[in-house]
Formats: sequence, C-alpha cells, structure tokens
Amino acid sequence: MSSTAPLYSAPLSRPHLRAGGAAAPRPAIYNAPRDANGNLIFAEPPPPATLEAQRRHRKERLAVSFRLFARYGYDMGGAGHITARDPEFPDHFWVNPAGVYFGHIRVSDLILVSHDGKVVEGDGLLNRAAFAIHSELHKARPDVIAAAHSHGLYGKAFAAQGRLLDPLTQDSCAFYEDHAIFRDFSGVVLDTSEGQRIAAALGPRKAVILQNHGLLTVGASVESAVWRYIAFENAAQTQLLSEAAGPTRPIPHDVARHTAGQIGSDVGGWYSFQPLWDVITREEPDLFE
Repeated sequence: MSSTAPLYSAPLSRPHLRAGGAAAPRPAIYNAPRDANGNLIFAEPPPPATLEAQRRHRKERLAVSFRLFARYGYDMGGAGHITARDPEFPDHFWVNPAGVYFGHIRVSDLILVSHDGKVVEGDGLLNRAAFAIHSELHKARPDVIAAAHSHGLYGKAFAAQGRLLDPLTQDSCAFYEDHAIFRDFSGVVLDTSEGQRIAAALGPRKAVILQNHGLLTVGASVESAVWRYIAFENAAQTQLLSEAAGPTRPIPHDVARHTAGQIGSDVGGWYSFQPLWDVITREEPDLFE
C-alpha cells in the first residue's frame, strides 16, 4: 500500500460526548494526516516543531505505555522496562524508575540515562537490567526510538518453549520472518555484554524472544514499540491456546508474508496504539503531571 493512499473514508463529523453531556477530547486518530478529500493517509503526523516538544511527546507516550502495561497485567514486581531515545541527545534514553508500579508512573517520574549508565535527570533509581539491555539495543540500532520488555504471563510461557511464533492468525503475521530467539539465558541481565548479545540476536528485526525470560520489541516510535509488545503477547497467548485445543493450521508462507507487509509496519503499530492512548489519557490524566 502506498504511504499516501487513503485507508478509511472520513465519517460524518459529530461531537463525542461523555455520559453527562460534557464534550470529551477528540480521538487522537483525528489528528492524523488526511488528503484533500478528508481521507486518512496511512502515515504518522510530523514530529513536534521543537526538540523540547518532541521530548515531551515521547515522555507522555512512555508514561501512557506504563499505564497500559499495568492494565494488561504485564507488571511483575520490579521487572520490566520501556525506553525512549531522547531527541536531542541520542545517546541518552528515558526509562521508568526502578521499584515504581507501572500504574502510578507519571511523566515527571521518568529518568534520563546516558549510555554509560548515569542518571542525568530525575530522582528515581536506575534498574540495572534495563540499562544493561536497552543501552546496547539503542547503540546497535540507531533507527530504534523505543524498546519494550516485560515479563507478561503468556510471553514467558511461550519463551520457555524456545521456538518462533507460527503464522496462525492475521495478527501474528505481523511478526512473520521478523522476530528471533535469544537462547543464552544466564540469569538476571546485569552485564552489558549480555545486552550486546541480545542486540545481536535481535538484528534488524522488530522483536526477539528471550528464551526462559520473556519478550522484547522495538520500534521507530514509542507507540509502535509498545503496540508490538502488546501484539506479541497476544500472539503468544493465541498460539498457546490454539495448540492446547488441538492441531493448528498455519497460514501459508506467501499469504503470511503478504499479510506481514500489510500490518507489520511502524506506522501500523502507531495507528493501533491510538485508541489505547485515548482510553488512558481520558481515564488517568494524572499521568501528565
């Protein structure tokens, strides 16, 4: 599909109201680019005009992402982290502080970390595993803006099997021929040398299964990296449930590859994130503090 082709026709404009009649914020997707006829163009909006505005944009989406992880049950004590590269200092990234519940994280709680492990902004504690993994990912992949990793239940269960996802559904095809396995589990990742090996296993792909550990996804935006994690967990759950029910029928190679091209892009991840942004920002506005 051309990046300028309209995806959906614009519906009739009408106000979106809360139950009490007060006007609610317009859905975020309404801010997406449109052509002269009002049809959605399948492309992300241009970035904010200033570096400070870009930084705020990424941090807000990072805070929303932690709230989403809490809602999906991806929190596991102190485990799990999502990072976003700073737009002005590309060798620094924003990350959640160690020991803070995902569902309570606000923009002001995020900490800025250099690639040599120094907290240069924020009062929170640095999760050493987050640094060991994400610093090396960001070094190895300059195209990556964000990376997401946690210990979701179904991702862990699938990771224990040490195999790739099968293309069982349209949704799982987003990862077809675009994910890998890191098999060298050696305990909690505290050394950057293991982060380097994880980055090498990931290569140019969008996701890697950390065997006996969990899932990790990356993207060219916070939105795409986080949506990919949610979708990867869902695909793992689907495969486990389907195989438990009986024999499966994977999608043929050519169709799976074609479907991956339709739904597996960074823009597709950004698009799928928008309704989730709407839910969290309407219901938990304290995250902007």
